[in-house]
Amino acid sequence: MNSSIRIAIVGGGVAGASLLHALVKFSHLDVHIFESASEFKEAGMAFGLARNAQAALQLIGPSAAQCLERAGAVPMRGVRLMLARGEGAGSIADETNETDQGKRLTSIVHRAAFLKELLAGIPQNQMHASKRLEKVDQNGSLTLHFTDGTTHECDILVGADGIHSAVRKLILGENDVAAVPRNSGGWFLMTLQPFDKAQEILGKELVDIENAREYGWIGQNAFLMHNILSDGELVQFAIASNDSENKSESLDRWQRIVSVDEIKQLFQDYPSPLNKAVDELLCNQPEHKALYLWEHPKAPTYVSGPMCITGDAAHSTTPWQGSGGGMSIEDSLILSTLFGRAKTPTEALTALKVYDRVRRPRTQQIVESSRVTGDMIMGRSEEIGLDPKKFGSFMSRWDFIIDIDMEKHRDEALQMMEAGLKEQSTM
Repeated sequence: MNSSIRIAIVGGGVAGASLLHALVKFSHLDVHIFESASEFKEAGMAFGLARNAQAALQLIGPSAAQCLERAGAVPMRGVRLMLARGEGAGSIADETNETDQGKRLTSIVHRAAFLKELLAGIPQNQMHASKRLEKVDQNGSLTLHFTDGTTHECDILVGADGIHSAVRKLILGENDVAAVPRNSGGWFLMTLQPFDKAQEILGKELVDIENAREYGWIGQNAFLMHNILSDGELVQFAIASNDSENKSESLDRWQRIVSVDEIKQLFQDYPSPLNKAVDELLCNQPEHKALYLWEHPKAPTYVSGPMCITGDAAHSTTPWQGSGGGMSIEDSLILSTLFGRAKTPTEALTALKVYDRVRRPRTQQIVESSRVTGDMIMGRSEEIGLDPKKFGSFMSRWDFIIDIDMEKHRDEALQMMEAGLKEQSTM
């Protein structure tokens, strides 16, 4: 089949790269990706891809699923939520195990390594760096204008351009309150450490590649987590808190200076191995730059005509349920399936409408759930506090995220599209 639908993806992070990886197999799609930075790379934390995202990768195709393994992802045997303060300090608040459920829970992977694998083998003439989107003209087809003076024509524009998405503003309008993200008040800072060093400090019980688990520790307005990645070579160690008073001067800031004294105060009552880890890994310099955690308000749509948004551009979320990356992979499965079915640019417009109907309710529910979960795991929930008896079924908050039948989700989207195309043909 000759190329008949021209698709431009703006944004070269995991959301854009996973979609590109999923689309290049379709001979009737002419797909190009544009990244504003000088090269395609990711920065920041490692992230988890739970079984819902791993199922989506499998459905995209074997090559997509293999990217996770080639990137050094470490499958977790389980996830443990621990109490670090109060009467249950040192005890398990709740946990979920791979052996209990008989299926994989989550794998931890470094963003940069995963992105590199997703883009490996993509023809270089379809990847364009140093391309910052300036404006879009629509006259039949779309003309993308970049700040370097170049242009690109396409039929469909997919905004995978992250939390600061320019495409989101084009779709919603710059004056829409949902066009820009909001500061949750929460902040985090993290460090990646060699496995041996982290194990020496935390102990083999907490850092064991043979029994790899993700740990989260609940304190009083303080949270600490650690997990293993990069084939067991690295351990990610992160702390988080929330500006309790939600100070107005911090609402527009993306970074926050955290002093050693503040860190020590937040984690002073944590069990000994954790307190030692905080002291040795984070208190060896007078202050750190922490990042505020932002999220998107609910958008009335992810689509406008031939434009749509995906990944963080559509539903940037706080990290408390570890689902940001997973949602991006799910988006890529649904979008690629629908675009693969479309034969013409007009049919691709139907694909976008179906994508919005299928993906927006689920992803916005996850964003809302993550915010509430964050209050709970930082001991900020008035209803739960640090009461060990009230965390018994806490991990069930993840059930609607990880237990989705991705094959059914995909097939329902296809059925909606077939119905939409049939309706069009009778008009």
